[in-house]
Amino acid sequence: MKYYLSALLGFVIWGTFALVLKPLSEFGALDILFYRVTFASVCILLACFLFRRKQTLESIRYIKSISSRDRTRLLINVVASAILLGLNWFSFIYVMNSVSVNATSLAYFICPILTTILANIFLREHLNRGQWIAVILFVLACILMAYGHFIDLVYSFFIALSYATYLILQKNKFQIDRFFSLTIHIVVGTILILPIMGLIDVTAPKTNEFYGFILIIAVFYTILPLFLNIFALKGLDSSVVGILLYINPIISFFLAVFFYHEQINTFQIIAFSMIFLAIILFNVAYIYERKRNRVLKV
Repeated sequence: MKYYLSALLGFVIWGTFALVLKPLSEFGALDILFYRVTFASVCILLACFLFRRKQTLESIRYIKSISSRDRTRLLINVVASAILLGLNWFSFIYVMNSVSVNATSLAYFICPILTTILANIFLREHLNRGQWIAVILFVLACILMAYGHFIDLVYSFFIALSYATYLILQKNKFQIDRFFSLTIHIVVGTILILPIMGLIDVTAPKTNEFYGFILIIAVFYTILPLFLNIFALKGLDSSVVGILLYINPIISFFLAVFFYHEQINTFQIIAFSMIFLAIILFNVAYIYERKRNRVLKV
């Protein structure tokens, strides 16, 4: 249950991201990204060595103890995760502020499908008949959501693919502390992003409101939900975490329509209803199969 709650809380937080990102729409995506990753790196490093010193040192000792081959595999995993995280951050901010809130919402309608399919292909995570029916419903719903918004679909697919692949990479066998692992991802991601920062003028004047929102984004919309996601993957299949991700776009979708008054068509209303039905079906099928497997083991 704690893994379910962790995943749910993380996605609920992300669903309200527009509330703190929209006020920064006058600033460029790269500008926001630079301060976001910088603040996030400083905050998570402080937390890692001040409040999780024991787990951090144990993880460092573990890395030193594994074979050079495993260390290389770990390095590849970390760098790939960091690149994907950086791409996801930048594309999400750019699309949110330059395209539409709906496009980012659509991205996280697509992401769970990609996560589920990738988990089935690369992690051999089994899906029962009910779950596959739910996946088909998700696909049909996303096609309806994208009707008349092809450009939105292209942007959304890129955002979705970057985070879906990131989630798959976190389902690994390396025995290091999850918070320490996230620290490496964020710090390495920041280092990799730094070369493109020459494209922006970081000396341009910023308001106190800007720094306040960036700090909130760094801690409560970056570190906290990412950690909750990684923690949830300890006890849940990637496909399940991926489907729970639908909590994010549902909240974002409501914000786009009722708070930001973005236009919605009949196809999107039907798609939204289908997705809600598919979420229930997928989770009921998952819970039923787990209970059935427990009975069979007994």
